[in-house]
Amino acid sequence: MKKLTSIGAVLIAFISLTAMTLLAAEFKFEKESHDFGKIPANKPVSYEYKFSNAGDQPIIITDVQPTCGCSVAEFTKTPVKPGEAGTIKVTYNAETTGPFTKSFIVKSNTKTPVKTLTIKGIVE
Repeated sequence: MKKLTSIGAVLIAFISLTAMTLLAAEFKFEKESHDFGKIPANKPVSYEYKFSNAGDQPIIITDVQPTCGCSVAEFTKTPVKPGEAGTIKVTYNAETTGPFTKSFIVKSNTKTPVKTLTIKGIVE
């Protein structure tokens, strides 16, 4: 009887976990990296990443963290329903000359809960 109860509990846990992974939100970005090319110094530049929800559940973005203090991000705060679209706008304040590559860490409830977006360019 104990064996049967244990097998039943394992089976229920497996089915529950499988069902949870089948119904999930999923990002579909137009692109995940942007090259500004050559930009002038001391003039902030922005780019807006566009995405849609290709999953079965709403996307909830909890945070977008730039990897340096020279960048900021604004993002869609409301849940993005399946089939709908949202944006993540990133701004880089180009204070020092030379090439740059900056990342933004996107945290959400999607199948891939941590996603990285990248910008790059050359400050003249």
